Amino acid sequence: MNSRLTGVGVGPGDPELVTVKGVNALRAAEVVVVPVMDTGERGRAEATVLHYVPAEKVVRVVFALNERTDRKRRVAAWDAAGERVAGLLRERGSVAFATIGDPNVYSTFTYLAQTVGELVPGVVVETVPGITAMQDLAARSGAVLTEGTEPLTLVPVTAGSAVLKEALAGPGTVVAYKFGRRAGEVAEALRETGRLDDAVWGSALGLPEESVRSAAEMDGTPLPYLSTLIAPPRRADGRGGKL
Repeated sequence: MNSRLTGVGVGPGDPELVTVKGVNALRAAEVVVVPVMDTGERGRAEATVLHYVPAEKVVRVVFALNERTDRKRRVAAWDAAGERVAGLLRERGSVAFATIGDPNVYSTFTYLAQTVGELVPGVVVETVPGITAMQDLAARSGAVLTEGTEPLTLVPVTAGSAVLKEALAGPGTVVAYKFGRRAGEVAEALRETGRLDDAVWGSALGLPEESVRSAAEMDGTPLPYLSTLIAPPRRADGRGGKL
């Protein structure tokens, strides 16, 4: 029987937002792997997973989650993580990898699956979708992500503020991920494109330290790394005006 690696999206942090299919996948796996930056921490994915599986089933695997400048160190971390998970697959047969949000949206699971596929011939790789931060923020803030024919653009601000400005200058809603450290640049880009007043941002969604605020309140102070921004377009045409 082939071994099985399943990437499970566990949502932005609120354990109630893990899907039934996600919970079943976590419980069915022999081992549940959670990514951490060092072995002494409990990440958001692990905190969510522990609502559904016992701690003895959870294995922490170190990733260079925030490493963007030292490619050699980042690749070495990916290789080591892949070797660790490949070993677990050979020993136990089925491994679930829990990732915040969705495993196919800016997730470390993508890199892990590529590495494991090379190390474990015949491994079956599958994913279980998860609620994304933009969906959760839209629900908590009342922001509408899209109407009618509007496009939706998702931008990681780690790619640079120029990419965000280009998206904001276009039509439709723009969602920005990982913008907290460049909050000042983001606020200025919103102001320049006339989107500041209607935009909202949020962090730690579903957690005790949750913050959901108007983007107009941003004063340039750095925000949490995993902050999410929703900048809708102007909708002055009334109900159904975007159809």
